[in-house]
Amino acid sequence: MIGSITKFWARLPKAVLFGAAILLQCAILVLMVADRVRILREGTEVTLQTRPVDPRDLLRGDYVVLGYDISQVAAGALAGQPTAERNPVMFVKLAPDANGLYQAVSVHAEPVTVTAPEVLIRGRIVYSCGSTSRTFCDKLQIRYGLESYFVPEGEGKKLEQARNQQKLRVVAAVLPSGRAAIKRLLLDGEPVYEEPWY
Repeated sequence: MIGSITKFWARLPKAVLFGAAILLQCAILVLMVADRVRILREGTEVTLQTRPVDPRDLLRGDYVVLGYDISQVAAGALAGQPTAERNPVMFVKLAPDANGLYQAVSVHAEPVTVTAPEVLIRGRIVYSCGSTSRTFCDKLQIRYGLESYFVPEGEGKKLEQARNQQKLRVVAAVLPSGRAAIKRLLLDGEPVYEEPWY
């Protein structure tokens, strides 16, 4: 069986194999773009307050490093519990406050049911407590994949200053699965950057 497959591949012209490799790479890129478009189009919009973050990485181009009020949450019932993974996936239940900003309500190791206007966002814990065993701390540092946003050349410093003055907010789209993407940036409540659907 393996010999016949090997003979089949050997008979194919190199141009066909090269063409198939190119088509496969193009298909992967199309799937990545389609996935991002789905999040931005179908995701529930949540507005998040940013907060100051350091340091800045100068090697990745002009972008803004973003931190959020929801980046550090109380572990609740998970505090002190062991974890098998180094950076486990967590689900944080968000709900809007009186100003329309989404705040962390609770954190869960598995997806939980939410009712509108609540949203469940997925993230990874940055670190766990304990030197020999991994346990959840009282406060969990969580990353959601929303921590950086690329901007046009020369615009990063202005947005970082606004972020440090707490004038910058992020509108993120969140799917029911918890996956999220930045949809737009708001400066003093006005949109300054809108993420294209590609």
